[in-house]
Amino acid sequence: MSFPKKGKFFPREHGYNGKAEQPTNGGFVEEIAAALKRSLGDSRAGVKTVAAWTGANEKTVKNWFSGAYGPSGAHLIALARHSDEVLSTFLAMAGRKDLMVAIKLAAAEQAVEELLDAVRQLNREEPGDTVT
Repeated sequence: MSFPKKGKFFPREHGYNGKAEQPTNGGFVEEIAAALKRSLGDSRAGVKTVAAWTGANEKTVKNWFSGAYGPSGAHLIALARHSDEVLSTFLAMAGRKDLMVAIKLAAAEQAVEELLDAVRQLNREEPGDTVT
């Protein structure tokens, strides 16, 4: 393979898609962009939030939101840690929706336990007591 004499991109037959961006990854970048928008909206505040979560540059995060590029592995882990939408999208793309169901079930069990504890605490109080 020889490099072109001009330009900074590889010729089309070697995977270059004609735009100044990385080749598409089977919908990965689009799916992550959609998950970020569902989770945080398409605003400057959302970009700043994701930049704080991941430590990535705001311009990089804007590219994730626009679907021009996708996050790297380390950034994807940070996004999944903070966003249920990104985690759910990742698990769906990996064919592991069953894991998301298990996560939601565990969260529901925790919520039911907290609710039962609150009801038990209310039942222990005497009629003249005030709740603080």
